[in-house]
Amino acid sequence: MANNTQNLDKSLKLWERAENIIMNGTQLYSKMPSVSIKGVSPIYFVEGKGSKVIDLEGNKYIDYSMALGPCILGYANPEVNHAVKKQMAKGSIFSLPHPIEVEAAELLCKIIPCAEMVRFLKTGSEATNTAVRMARAYTGREKLIKGHYHGWHEWSICDTPKNGGIPKVLRNYVFTPNYNDYDAYEKIFRRHKGEIAAVIIEPIEFEPPRDRFLHRIKELAHRNNALLIFDEVVTGFRFGLGGAQEHFGVIPDIATFGKGMAGGLPLSCVVGRKKVIMGAKDKIFVSTTFGGDTLALRAFLTTIKIMQSHNVAKKIWDFGAELKEKTSRILKDAGIINNIRCVGLPPRLGFEFKDNQGKDSKELKTLFMQEVVKRKIFFVWNILPSFAHGGKDMAETIEAFKVSAQICRKALNENRLKDYLEGEMPITVV
Repeated sequence: MANNTQNLDKSLKLWERAENIIMNGTQLYSKMPSVSIKGVSPIYFVEGKGSKVIDLEGNKYIDYSMALGPCILGYANPEVNHAVKKQMAKGSIFSLPHPIEVEAAELLCKIIPCAEMVRFLKTGSEATNTAVRMARAYTGREKLIKGHYHGWHEWSICDTPKNGGIPKVLRNYVFTPNYNDYDAYEKIFRRHKGEIAAVIIEPIEFEPPRDRFLHRIKELAHRNNALLIFDEVVTGFRFGLGGAQEHFGVIPDIATFGKGMAGGLPLSCVVGRKKVIMGAKDKIFVSTTFGGDTLALRAFLTTIKIMQSHNVAKKIWDFGAELKEKTSRILKDAGIINNIRCVGLPPRLGFEFKDNQGKDSKELKTLFMQEVVKRKIFFVWNILPSFAHGGKDMAETIEAFKVSAQICRKALNENRLKDYLEGEMPITVV
């Protein structure tokens, strides 16, 4: 087929320069061009406001990745910006703690069910690493049961293809059963009786918990004197102010939050039961210069204030539910509902792609994503609705999905998926 993509020459040339001087070309694997449709998808964003972003070439997109989750209120929220500017005039970091640390910690303890004590950090990986260290110190055990992805630290990725530089022995201390496979968790506890420090798991990615899975995992962990850690770096605040733990009614011993926490500024935290944190604190060392950064903490306080006063979580749920329902209807009308499915709960949606034989199809995923981004709708792994998304965004997104679905149906009927591709197929990160 003829290539009718936009001209990305400026971005591609800048990316070549970046690859020569920056490891991986950028600071986050999920932002590499090879994770999207290289040659079709934008490579650099230079401006964002509300639900829209502008790339280096000046093209405007409706963005559903929201910086991979942090911009839960949308880009450049004016209230958050104003609060941060006021704080900036007074200073961002000091030689001693700032009172805002106490104010922010007290707020977290009010809104998150498991939060009795708090520790602030900067990234989601730092938070999950701290939570695991706490659990090991508190229990005196070393082995972990974990979910698919919890950051870039050694225990998290020692069993993935990206495990270079990590001692092989660590694989003996980490186990990764499938979500919802309760029997697999139970078997690991039996085989390693008295050795498991904690289960760390995302309460939900796309697949909802079945048969009281989260409740049963908590019971299983406690029955074996292990802790339950919820990684709520993504689910936190967007599933509700109290996170997915509040939504599902399962309260963990420790939880980690990040991404949407501070309206786009870098901030994460570990929260949990006072007994656990106090029992671990004198046995571990966790220290970070920028953990008390007042700009991010002020942004957090302002973000939560907006979320409370505007019922942001409900708006996110409502928008996501409508988007999923309309998208599923489009796919059904196009006759490809067995090939492309919109999955997940409304605050965090994704897609599954199957060929006509029911096998995962990278070609179909690439084609759909290619046609969507050509129509100025951008997302990578997840669709993460924000407070800024509205009716006009919905209408434009559904129209883009409709046209893209029709093109996918044509390519599937002709059995010529690869012939329709204009860019490179995306890679898998971990």
